[in-house]
Amino acid sequence: MSVHIIYYKDGAKMMRPVLTEAEYRSLRGSARQQEVLKAVHKGDVKAKQNLVQMNYSCLPNDDGTLKGSTRMSTTVGMDIDHIPQGELQAVREHILSMKDELGLLMLELSARGEGYHLVFRRRPELSQEENLRWAANLLGVEFDKGAKDITRVFFTTTESELLFLSPQLFEQGEVKSEKRKEKNTMQEAPAEKPSTPLPSREGQGGGSVSDRTRFIAQGVMKEKGLLERDFLDEGGRHTSVKMFLSGATQLLTREETNGILAELMPDHWRDQNIQQLVSDFYQNYTNPSQRLLKYQENLFTQSRRLYGYDSEDGHTAASDAIVSPSGDDRGAPVMPKRLPKLIQLLTSKTPDVYKPTLAHALFPPLATHLCGVRFPYTDNVEHEATLMNCLMASTGAGKGCIDEPIRRIMADIKRRDDENAQREAEWKKDCQRKGANKDRMVRPEGLVIQIIDPDMTKPALVTRMDEAEGHFVYVKLNELDLFEQLKGQTGKQHFQLMCLAFDPGAEYGQTRVGIQSVTARPVCRFNWNACTTILKGRRFFNKVLTDGPISRINFCTIPEMEIGSEQPVYGQYDIAFDEALRPYIENLTKARGLIVCKQADALARKLQKECAEFARLSQNEVYWNLSHRACVIAWLKACVLYVANGCKWEKAIDDFIRWSLEYDLWCKMEFFGEDIAKANMETEPTTKRGPRNLLELLPDVFTIADARRVRQQQGMGNENRKCEKMIHQWVFRKYVLQITDYSFKKCH
Repeated sequence: MSVHIIYYKDGAKMMRPVLTEAEYRSLRGSARQQEVLKAVHKGDVKAKQNLVQMNYSCLPNDDGTLKGSTRMSTTVGMDIDHIPQGELQAVREHILSMKDELGLLMLELSARGEGYHLVFRRRPELSQEENLRWAANLLGVEFDKGAKDITRVFFTTTESELLFLSPQLFEQGEVKSEKRKEKNTMQEAPAEKPSTPLPSREGQGGGSVSDRTRFIAQGVMKEKGLLERDFLDEGGRHTSVKMFLSGATQLLTREETNGILAELMPDHWRDQNIQQLVSDFYQNYTNPSQRLLKYQENLFTQSRRLYGYDSEDGHTAASDAIVSPSGDDRGAPVMPKRLPKLIQLLTSKTPDVYKPTLAHALFPPLATHLCGVRFPYTDNVEHEATLMNCLMASTGAGKGCIDEPIRRIMADIKRRDDENAQREAEWKKDCQRKGANKDRMVRPEGLVIQIIDPDMTKPALVTRMDEAEGHFVYVKLNELDLFEQLKGQTGKQHFQLMCLAFDPGAEYGQTRVGIQSVTARPVCRFNWNACTTILKGRRFFNKVLTDGPISRINFCTIPEMEIGSEQPVYGQYDIAFDEALRPYIENLTKARGLIVCKQADALARKLQKECAEFARLSQNEVYWNLSHRACVIAWLKACVLYVANGCKWEKAIDDFIRWSLEYDLWCKMEFFGEDIAKANMETEPTTKRGPRNLLELLPDVFTIADARRVRQQQGMGNENRKCEKMIHQWVFRKYVLQITDYSFKKCH
């Protein structure tokens, strides 16, 4: 027996087996279970006690507790709690990717949505605690010391939170109960075998090294740019060990590190200087299994997460992220599982593969409903909600995924536009009948038409903006190059339009002397969505890489699917969907005046600080320049969500906006980073990778020469002035401590 349900009889806690999958799903899917879980999600902590309780690690007890079992279960239940929202999907995919090695039988999201419950096959040769330690070690998560009780129960969630279930969970079997003493060591399974593993040289004094340990070491060496021969080089051996330790101490125990060093440098790893280095590094770190869960709390590893570099060391699965359009192993940041209510609604009918794309493309049409609304940014400059989105993805990727949600959002504006377009058409007919007659009717007032035709001259666009009465005009372009129709005589008018639209208070128009000519200079209020292929998009912006349009636009993409993948299936957009959307649209439409959202402002300041910290550490000017307006775009999205929600803040907005910023910057660096760097400095070589944390690439104790070498490796040149300026800034910020005139030590 593996699964037992907990119940109470005469005040005593009892249990009975759940024998079939049908019964199990029925218990999870009951109406009462769903109502109770809704109450928990709304913050009713006490309601959690009314959820169905299950036990997966049963053992007969002699004291009468948990009566109902006669045999030890063939499975073990495990809890992984307190996972940051931004990491939930990555952890889930990591667990599922290792289901065979783990013997996974069930995976569910916990009741409060902050972790997972999983059930795996019991290793009969191991005790309960050893089974849990083995699984924690295999998955690279922290061992829960409070979960050793074999009779522990779990508050079960509903069918919606059930992420994986194997029919084998309900097979009847028996494991003989055997009381054992806890071992100090445990069986260890490899997470994955690398393509080019370190060679095994066991028996040379460093102890046995597992495949998993060797795999991690290989990832550290790859990240630090180290080769095996570097550890044998008489002149650079000491530096190579320091570089290796700067990454290895975060992921391996001291014993594991010594085992690897014994394999890499069998004749030197016992040297006093080498062992002193190892000792010094490990004095500054705690248990590696705890750090694996908390790596994102550190600024350095947070910057690695932004560009997907953790996929190289084997502890964050590259498969968790969107495949890079350029084909390398950097993945886009993973969208949080818990979304703001409006985003959750608008993406509810969309296949999962398209949800990150749609979550970005929704904002221009949403913001178009705002009229006369201003938001003061952190620099006290007032902005209107100008949001422009460009979807860049390969041919046949499914760029039409944004079409129907945008149509639903813009439905109310289109109805009014159609009425005013009819009035305008009737006026034109009247003008044609009367010709130059002085009694000809003047142009009607109130011809607010927000959705414009991409095939439009500049005078017509100026007229639409002038008559919009403070509203935004909006266009959706199925092909980005349709903007070419607005390029004008200068050839860059469409790019100027993009820049003017983003800049607060900028005017767009023309002055003509002719009586029939359009003369107007309205404030440029222009939101848009456009789609293009990656190649066309790069060509389109190629001439204006450093002129500003790219930094003002929010970019998104779609991951490439494998050949032969199943067709994604959409949900049905119906009246219920429109009714659920209507209150949000009404909140946007009725808003007026200056609106201050303190939570959005606080979040913007935090994001600005994090971008600045990463810019200082990576010394990447392209990233730094792009981050300024990217923060403004993310902040405007937060303000739009705030207004749409009736000027109420949701906790989910924080994680969503942070992800939105990271995703936007990832796309810009991926599509244009290298080209912008070349345009800024064509004579210097540039790196094909995203910005790296230079301090992390240096050993714990380093010299100015080490810093120059790292800068040169990252394509930044090795000028003394810039290098010294960088180190001076690090010292001032207390990232490093100056030891001598030429040497420095990291501040952990």
